[in-house]
Amino acid sequence: MSQYDHIQQSAYLANMQLPKLGLVLFTFGNVSAADRSLGMFAIKPSGVPYEDLSPAKMVIVDFDGKTVQGTLRPSSDTQTHAVLYKQWTNIGCIVHTHSVYATAWAQSLRSIPVFGTTHADHTTVDIPCAPPMRDEMISGNYEYETGFQIINELKDKGLSYEEIEMILVGNHAPFTWGKTPEKAVYNSAVLESIAQMALLTEQINANAPRLKATLIKKHFERKHGPDSYYGQ
Repeated sequence: MSQYDHIQQSAYLANMQLPKLGLVLFTFGNVSAADRSLGMFAIKPSGVPYEDLSPAKMVIVDFDGKTVQGTLRPSSDTQTHAVLYKQWTNIGCIVHTHSVYATAWAQSLRSIPVFGTTHADHTTVDIPCAPPMRDEMISGNYEYETGFQIINELKDKGLSYEEIEMILVGNHAPFTWGKTPEKAVYNSAVLESIAQMALLTEQINANAPRLKATLIKKHFERKHGPDSYYGQ
């Protein structure tokens, strides 16, 4: 038994949800799961097909992005995960995919507008799209800088990582997070669905208006407000 078994198991199970949910193709994605008390996270090894994964293959990394345990190289996005864990103290899992619809919005450099109540059930704001990375960031520590690209976009928009748990990285793809692996994976699937519905909405009506503020407030607060009444 290892002190890391629980986060390796959590990371493994969360990673295995991505192909089941249609959020990844081949090895296009990764999930990490953290233990704050240990200051460590477990993450998918780089380039390993999902069918070849196991809990023991999850690589243990500290919040500075240094490998602590594992014989395989961690995901190429490990530094991005490490930055987010270090800067955002209330998250326990990060998901990165190249899911088709969310990635298409990222490649279009567009935030996803709040068109309907499904979107408003999860957040009151447009899903932000961080701008393309500057050349000096690209030529430096690219994955490390991607973490700050995400952090700075939320800061610039006056948003909290606890207020919105998903983002598009311009020209790249989506990242989501949450306090638990279950919530972070859920957010990734929801983001893909919202992205698909938004695209279809604009195809049906290129002048479709954003959802009015009263409906945004109503749908968000009935699930997340102080007097929420959705669910059991």
